[in-house]
Amino acid sequence: MASQNTCVKQVLIHPTALFTIIDSYERRNEDAKRVIGTLLGRVEKNGVVEVTNCFTVPHVETQDEVALDKEYAISMLDLHKQASRTEDIVGWFATSDDVTDHSTLIHEYYSIATDNPIHFTVDTQMKNGRMAMKAYVSSTMGVPGGTTGLIFTPIPHQSNTKKLKLSEGWIKEPSCSTERCAPRITINRCLVDRLKETLQYVKEVVNGDRVGDNEIGRKLMSIVGSVPQMEASQVEQMMNNNMQDLLMVLYLSSLTKSQLSVGNKLNSIM
Repeated sequence: MASQNTCVKQVLIHPTALFTIIDSYERRNEDAKRVIGTLLGRVEKNGVVEVTNCFTVPHVETQDEVALDKEYAISMLDLHKQASRTEDIVGWFATSDDVTDHSTLIHEYYSIATDNPIHFTVDTQMKNGRMAMKAYVSSTMGVPGGTTGLIFTPIPHQSNTKKLKLSEGWIKEPSCSTERCAPRITINRCLVDRLKETLQYVKEVVNGDRVGDNEIGRKLMSIVGSVPQMEASQVEQMMNNNMQDLLMVLYLSSLTKSQLSVGNKLNSIM
């Protein structure tokens, strides 16, 4: 059981986790209106929750009730812990545009697994013309000694990517708000901003405003020399193909984990 004694102030979610959520929604059962699942990661002492991975949890949802496959969730968590011991449960996600009536019940389940779980929503149907994403924390409200409930409060969130080291210090990654754009657009914008920073570095060295680093220069020359001369349409097609390959790898990985889970259950029965 994970423990989060720190007050959550912000959520950083890795692009891989976003891709997994979107891919799970695209591959959901025909009768499923939305997909829910477990968020994995770590909680920093400064109150920042870093979501590094996730997996879908099968559930049945009707107008009156919701039921989760708890055994499947436990098995998947065990498999993830074997692959990465540093990842713990930090909350749960749902492919919906807002908090629903069943969110409280599901949140109470994850409150047993970890303290102060976060709730992350992804509007995969793009009801407002964009893939809006929101992060929430919960707090108890009600009359002392009487009926109590949960209230969900939005908290800041953004995509988390690796940092790029160009010189003696680290150049921080650009802020990529997942609230404003879809994951693919967000990553592309991050890449464009990084290229701008690299170009600014080169201009400063050429103008004599900054002392150049020979090692960085050689690496930049190697990168430029390795890029083939291609038309813009060819580059776009190549990126789209790579995105499809990534989604296929994520799907095969999820399928493999499911097969391992079924195998473990069969072994325990036999």
